[in-house]
Amino acid sequence: MKKLFDLFFSTLGIIVLLPLIILLAIIVAIESKGGFIYIQKRVGKNGIIFNLLKFRTMYINSDKMGLLTVGNRDPRITKSGYYLRKYKLDELLQLFNVLIGDMSFVGPRPEVEKYVDLYTLNQRKILNVKPGITDIASIAYRSENQILSIQKNPELFYIQKIMPHKIRLNMVYLNNQNICYDFKIVFLTIFNIFK
Repeated sequence: MKKLFDLFFSTLGIIVLLPLIILLAIIVAIESKGGFIYIQKRVGKNGIIFNLLKFRTMYINSDKMGLLTVGNRDPRITKSGYYLRKYKLDELLQLFNVLIGDMSFVGPRPEVEKYVDLYTLNQRKILNVKPGITDIASIAYRSENQILSIQKNPELFYIQKIMPHKIRLNMVYLNNQNICYDFKIVFLTIFNIFK
């Protein structure tokens, strides 16, 4: 059922949003050098690495200065990138990840390998399902950038506090998976974007 849900709505989403996707691609490409797509290696189901697609929101090679984004006005973020991130439009290209089967609409957000390597054996259970475009942890931590911006050591705070809590929230999801719960998470995600 979930596979059909993902296939149908990712196809529908791409068709309906194609004009917006093209427009955003042009804006990103014009504003700064480097193309409009940002591809990042993430850890998917069963620990398999896949290419996560996003609209590029940072200047080229900015990720070499750190994987975490700190604060809304991180100087590495382009002007258009600020708004793409604020309204989660940078995630639109992940509809293609859902269409090809790397991701689902709802599921634990995929992490980079650096942080997954820190998971305990129990925490790795969240890798038993496909990662998602959204999850309950993303809603709970919609202000993650602001939280990190006031920490002395943002990465350490992320590893010790935020990441374990996100994993606990995703474990709850794992134990309560059903299509109604997925619809609820999608609705809450949309609500929080427009809130």
